[in-house]
Amino acid sequence: MGVTVDEPLVEALLAAAPAVVEAPAAAEKAEIPVVRRRGARSVSEWIREAERIAAGCASMDALARAIDEFGGSPLKATCENTVVYDGIPGASLMVIGEGPGAEEDRQGKPFVGKAGQLLDKMLAAIGRRRTENALISNVNYWRPPGNRNPEIDELAVCRPFVDRMIEIACPKLIVAAGGVPAVSLLNSRDGIMKLRGNEYTYTTPGGYTVPLIPMLHPAYLLRRPQDKSRAWRDLLLMEKRLGELEA
Repeated sequence: MGVTVDEPLVEALLAAAPAVVEAPAAAEKAEIPVVRRRGARSVSEWIREAERIAAGCASMDALARAIDEFGGSPLKATCENTVVYDGIPGASLMVIGEGPGAEEDRQGKPFVGKAGQLLDKMLAAIGRRRTENALISNVNYWRPPGNRNPEIDELAVCRPFVDRMIEIACPKLIVAAGGVPAVSLLNSRDGIMKLRGNEYTYTTPGGYTVPLIPMLHPAYLLRRPQDKSRAWRDLLLMEKRLGELEA
């Protein structure tokens, strides 16, 4: 039960995407605070704790509360909000991004800044909306200082919650938006340009298996609108697979 892609709309919105680079302020670049975990536990101990907590969550609400209360990420001390998910649990499509930026941190929701607005338009072009039939989350729930990429151990302590969310939400298709979630989820040495345009199989520790398609991050398209043709092909692949999986 697929939908018809509005090709002119997609072409127009991607062509109109302004070349914007949202760089941190100079002062913020120069003074990135040092953050440390609460207590004396090691990263591996926090990962085991996250696994234990995540396994005990039977609903999205319970999981969101558990993530908000979790003390294993040092990033929590420097951000305003825990950003867990937005959209419809149980939707066929689950989009997983990198993590919150400044606007997401302020609002407590993923993908609400300029890149999020472009993502919404891209999804709408293939009949998907976070208010109706899409679920949006991240591989990291707290904004890193200076908007830097999350580090390996910061992603590792979040991973049990990411996997449990997938198991609870049971999406038919996961889209990894950008290099950080794609490389992290697939445990790959390849970058997003090699990973995108292909379908992979992702299996959680609990045994839930789901197709996964990496795509270019909307923030990348804001910086490099000349790559709109690649984004268009990503959208076409997503639309095709969703139609097959929902048939």
